Amino acid sequence: MVRGMIYGLLAVILPISLIAHPHPAASQMVRSCAGRSEIVNFLDRNFGEKLTAVGLINQNAVLEVYAAESGTWTLIVTDVHGISCFLLSGDSWDTMPALPGIAT
Repeated sequence: MVRGMIYGLLAVILPISLIAHPHPAASQMVRSCAGRSEIVNFLDRNFGEKLTAVGLINQNAVLEVYAAESGTWTLIVTDVHGISCFLLSGDSWDTMPALPGIAT
């Protein structure tokens, strides 16, 4: 099940990788970005969200999932310069337990 969730996140990562690469339209976009430590502190202080999962997008960016026991979650992308941008957030995050006999 956890592996299935990871594959689901990978399906989200592919379109996100376009965001992580600079392109001409990037200068016209309004993003919610700040230093990673600022965003991590904000998520912890305001929502009680902690780092739950992480995945490498490419050599220049990492996808991070923060979730709280209350079920709120946030996806951020962090670049090699330590700048993080909010991508998505929502409710009802649930971590699936590993099933016996299934490697995760």
